[in-house]
Amino acid sequence: MEGQLNLGKNRNLPFNTLEGHSRPVNSVAFSLDGKLLASGSDDKTVRLWDSATGTPRGTLEGHSEGVWTVAFSPDGKLLISGSDEKTVRLWDPATGTLRGTLETHLEWVSTVAFSPDNKLLASGSDEKTVRLWDLTTGTLRSTLKGHLRVAWTVAFSPDGKLLASGSSDQTVRLWDLTTETLRGTLEGHLGGVWAVAFSPDGKLLASGSGDRTVRLWDLTTGMLRGTLEGHLEGVWAVAFSPDGKLLTSGSND
Repeated sequence: MEGQLNLGKNRNLPFNTLEGHSRPVNSVAFSLDGKLLASGSDDKTVRLWDSATGTPRGTLEGHSEGVWTVAFSPDGKLLISGSDEKTVRLWDPATGTLRGTLETHLEWVSTVAFSPDNKLLASGSDEKTVRLWDLTTGTLRSTLKGHLRVAWTVAFSPDGKLLASGSSDQTVRLWDLTTETLRGTLEGHLGGVWAVAFSPDGKLLASGSGDRTVRLWDLTTGMLRGTLEGHLEGVWAVAFSPDGKLLTSGSND
């Protein structure tokens, strides 16, 4: 279905409604070149779409349970998906073939992210841990422990030296990837943390929460820079613009 998205005076953009999944869609991601869109669903599939035309490019099947999260690698050569079946699957988006399966999680996988240099994969899970995978060898590199509840979201800093993880335990944890140890814990949210994002310069971290706020953290000091209020429901997504001047947040309201 085609239409127009009204973003204000004289700013109407075309949009498509992509139909094909038979159950709710839990996650979407664009490839870095913007040519492909991936969507993961409770129908146990990942679908690929041509982002310019909205036409289907393929359906990736193999998960035995719903797909919670999808992400493209920075070089666009891999697509990863995390599922209720406790696995992370790696796909070739060009051919739609399965490249590998990572199977050491003990609970469902809630979030995945690639490092900027394309060498590491982080996955968060209901088992309260974040796992780091070496993509060169396909092996588990380390398990980061400390969260008290499900790790809902992970993000790498632009320089690849830090990993942030947000949890239902209402905290954000910062991990030093050189030593693979906890560097600090950001506390203050009154609900679970469902989304985190680094600013392009790596100086700020935004966190979205079930407490209906977005918090901005100074990563040099670890101090809270501000709390953004206005949402009527929990915040599930946050993202900085490429120039770092804007921050967007998405909510069920």
